[in-house]
Amino acid sequence: MALRKEQIIEEALQLLNESGLEGVTLRKLAKRLGVQAPALYWHFNNKAALVNEMAEAILQTEFADLQPRGDGEPWQDWLIRTLNRLRKAMLSYTDGGRVVAGAHLSLTMAKISEVAIQSLHSAGISLREARLIVLAATHYTFGYVIEEQTTLPSPEEIKDFDFEQFKKEHPLMVQSIEEYFSSGRTVDDLFNDGLKIIVGV
Repeated sequence: MALRKEQIIEEALQLLNESGLEGVTLRKLAKRLGVQAPALYWHFNNKAALVNEMAEAILQTEFADLQPRGDGEPWQDWLIRTLNRLRKAMLSYTDGGRVVAGAHLSLTMAKISEVAIQSLHSAGISLREARLIVLAATHYTFGYVIEEQTTLPSPEEIKDFDFEQFKKEHPLMVQSIEEYFSSGRTVDDLFNDGLKIIVGV
């Protein structure tokens, strides 16, 4: 039976969860599907094309139906809510941030940007400023998720790191981090507080 494109993408996403983006290769994917690598080229010319389709599948978990800002809804609230959905979609897969951020031909990501710009522009924001706000907020979201999904150093890797000296050399940074999280704030709060600065709330 011929391989379906959807079958390949589904298997690729499973491989992504198991091995991360670096572990997703056409050779490994072909082996898992029980075919020779050339069989995949009927659907994908290269890994970049595959990653783009993986990004589409990841984004569709949250954006199968994206509605623009409703009448009377503050554009800031709409944009923050939409970018939280984007973060949620990317966090649902290992290295999802890298996959989506690297999919430069994603039609779903293009639609998100288009609807976002439209939502800001219809609220009286100039087209130029609307694009810049959406671009900055989207790139912030990409970067935040990619950092969230970065593997932390192992105890072995940090055993010789001098934390006390680090605190002495960076007192304000350490103090600001401790102060922020001491009241029970989470990384979700940190994400949204950063977004609020970008959108001017």
